[in-house]
Amino acid sequence: MRLLFLFILLSCIGLLGYAQYLQHFEKLLPCPLCVAQRLAYWLLGLTACAAFLHNPNFIARRIYGFLLSIFALTGAIIAARHAWLIRFPQSFECGISPEEAFLNALPIADWWPGMFEANGDCADINWKFLTLTIPDWSLIAFVSLGAVALYILLSRK
Repeated sequence: MRLLFLFILLSCIGLLGYAQYLQHFEKLLPCPLCVAQRLAYWLLGLTACAAFLHNPNFIARRIYGFLLSIFALTGAIIAARHAWLIRFPQSFECGISPEEAFLNALPIADWWPGMFEANGDCADINWKFLTLTIPDWSLIAFVSLGAVALYILLSRK
């Protein structure tokens, strides 16, 4: 079971690292929904790290599995909303959104602005791979990590 926690942790590190690459080398600015997804990946990764180091018993493993499932579901909802906004940009208002103002006012945005400061436009499509956008791939990742988290939660081992 510890390998599953390690898998989630390493997946989150890889995804967040690739987000940093896209931001700093490909010059893609993160929007408020991107930053919210990054926060969800951080919560997933930190919880998985704690679980990996803790090597929990049955009850604690269920608690970790529940937390991981909630964080993955939250990230999936945010990614699905982001993917929807890209496909229907007319439903999105331009300008500084309340989400952007809220996220940029958080202390974590001052602590690490390169990771948590939202400056981009949610409806921009600057990157695609196999016809899918970043939020599409993020949704796939959250659903996959959520499936692993559900397995951990429901496993009897």
